[in-house]
Amino acid sequence: MSEKESRPVVVGVDGSPASQAALQWAVEDARRRGCPVDVISAWHPYYGGMIGPVPAEVLMAMSPQAMKESAQKALDGAVHGFEGVEIRRILVEGDPRDALTKASEEAELLVVGSRGHNTVVEVVLGSVSSYCVHHAACPVVVIRQPKVKKEHALVAAAAPLTPGPLL
Repeated sequence: MSEKESRPVVVGVDGSPASQAALQWAVEDARRRGCPVDVISAWHPYYGGMIGPVPAEVLMAMSPQAMKESAQKALDGAVHGFEGVEIRRILVEGDPRDALTKASEEAELLVVGSRGHNTVVEVVLGSVSSYCVHHAACPVVVIRQPKVKKEHALVAAAAPLTPGPLL
């Protein structure tokens, strides 16, 4: 990388609400810095959870080509609508931890979400954000998963409950 070329803000996306919040934060930060955003999505086949016979449709959806196409579609959807900053889409086959820490070697900043898709995957693979905090070659920002506002339903007044017949 030349002296004149600015280093990118790197952000990992996986389609989760936390990664979308991380992408939003990374784009705003890159806009302030005047640098590009490298949006990285990593995919890899994982067959460890399959037990017993599997329907053909499921096997077809789990083929490497189908998984790659699905990951590309999710990456394209994640970056849709962002303007005012150069966004480079990077789809990588492999472990997201490795892809992000490798990209951090040439980055100004690495941004990740605090939670991904699935607790089971996190147990099997480990926390991507924790790994990046400990192994990245640049500063790391971890964006917490957005809080979901819950609608409070009105509770209808009901007759008081009694413990049962009093003898």
